[in-house]
Amino acid sequence: MLACDMARDTIAKQFFVRGRVQGVGFRYFVQSEAARIGVKGYTRNLDDGCVEVYATGSAGQLAELEGLLWKGPRWSDVHGVETREEVVRKYSGFYIDR
Repeated sequence: MLACDMARDTIAKQFFVRGRVQGVGFRYFVQSEAARIGVKGYTRNLDDGCVEVYATGSAGQLAELEGLLWKGPRWSDVHGVETREEVVRKYSGFYIDR
């Protein structure tokens, strides 16, 4: 696959994860899993108790990530994941935004 084909196949999504997702290692879980599957972007806690995830990758990678967001780490309790299509921005890795 050519580099331009790979760039064209890259999409971005923003996820808002609700439930018991702060104070349970959720952002670290997301960072680890995103890096493992090759997704780039960031995750951060929001003031309303949700965790935001912005991710870029292939449709398959983002589908896999979304499934993992529903699972979360051991102590989390995910009640919902809202998904939005986003504009693709370049990131060199996957980060925790404090």
